[in-house]
Amino acid sequence: MLAEIKGLNEECGVFAIWGHEKAAEMTYYGLHALQHRGQEGAGVVTTDGDRLHLHKGTGLVNEVFSEDKFSQLNGHAAIGHVRYATQGGGGYENVQPLVFRSQTTSMALAHNGNLVNAHQLKSQLEAQGSILQTTSDTEVIAHLVKRNGNVPMEEAITYALGMIKGAYAFAILTEKQMFIGLDSRGLRPLSMGRLGDAYVFASETCAFDLIGATYEREVRPGELITIDENGLRSKSFTSQMERTLCSMEYVYFSRPDSDLNQLNVHASRKTMGKQLAQEAPIEADVVTGVPDSSISAAIGFSEESGIPYELGLIKNRYVGRTFIQPSQELREQGVKLKLSAVRGIVEGKRVVMVDDSIVRGTTSRRIVRLLKEAGATEVHVRIASPPIQNPCYYGIDTSTKGELIAANHSVEEMRKLIGADSLTFLSTEGLEASIVEDRDPLQHGVCKACFTGNYPTEIYPDTVIPAYKD
Repeated sequence: MLAEIKGLNEECGVFAIWGHEKAAEMTYYGLHALQHRGQEGAGVVTTDGDRLHLHKGTGLVNEVFSEDKFSQLNGHAAIGHVRYATQGGGGYENVQPLVFRSQTTSMALAHNGNLVNAHQLKSQLEAQGSILQTTSDTEVIAHLVKRNGNVPMEEAITYALGMIKGAYAFAILTEKQMFIGLDSRGLRPLSMGRLGDAYVFASETCAFDLIGATYEREVRPGELITIDENGLRSKSFTSQMERTLCSMEYVYFSRPDSDLNQLNVHASRKTMGKQLAQEAPIEADVVTGVPDSSISAAIGFSEESGIPYELGLIKNRYVGRTFIQPSQELREQGVKLKLSAVRGIVEGKRVVMVDDSIVRGTTSRRIVRLLKEAGATEVHVRIASPPIQNPCYYGIDTSTKGELIAANHSVEEMRKLIGADSLTFLSTEGLEASIVEDRDPLQHGVCKACFTGNYPTEIYPDTVIPAYKD
């Protein structure tokens, strides 16, 4: 996938459904819609009211599941997960949902995010006798819940949430109950929908569209939802804080047909592109976007600037992993496996190349070279987000500061390194205006820490940065 070349990956996707006779099948389809959020592992846990049933594995959703597996996943409720390994790395043992069985109430847990105090909590748990079975920070939540196993489950979860800090959107399933929760800042996306009488939850609303569910509302920051045979009830486990939903969800990660916090992702990206055209005008012949996440911004840039939009770059959708280990020389040309420049469109033209972000600069350099090799006389790079100058501690692998090109070079130095004729980034103010607009920042604010270095939560000295993958 192009994300591998870009060096920027989302962490996970969560799906849950309660009260549907084909809960496992609906979860399977929901995970398909969320596949872009994680391609390294997938899993589903169901309950039939008496027992939890699990199937999970490494790979894509359609590689992990087959028709015969669904006969083993009985029940009216299910939670599912697609994983991109961040904290804890890969491996079958870290594929979610994680299941913890006991003589009383067993539980399954699917989590999207990163706990900034996970290392500290693991040390405390191990000192008190806990034996951790995985290297994932998700397991910490389960241990904290079970430490209070003599109280009602809702109360035990509330206790655990009072101890963990960072970004988390989770679904917990027991034999007879489901629990849905979101961190106090709402750093990760999570929405609620209905499918007939069934309740549905997903990291993105595109999952609702695939299964025919209707969107109801966002899960609120600091909200814990409990569902059982008595219906749904909700409570706040923390005082209300300003929402800081990850701005990179709008910029890059989420599908354009999803709505995040009542704002369509495609529409927000178009607005970013229009704002970028206002901030960084240029004389050119063609505007093109880097597929797929940058196309919306490129269309917005074109509409605002009056420069025609063209498909100057085409993505090859049928390239998978190869068993051939390329030489360094071929690896440098690896972007050609993923992208092709359309010579008939860019030859002899001044091209505006709109992209969503720059992490290390390697991909931008390769794409600029592609366009110039195809005959573009000038390539002006416009980035529809501010420079990424700080690592993310909340579940996105934006590398360490030493690997971020914008943290170590000026814009002019970056321009020279990628070989562009000009380079401009969207301002932080322009990004926020494109997402928040005239909406209440308390409810619709965004996290800009990777751009500004102002983190919405405390960051500990031993906080683990999600692992970078080349």
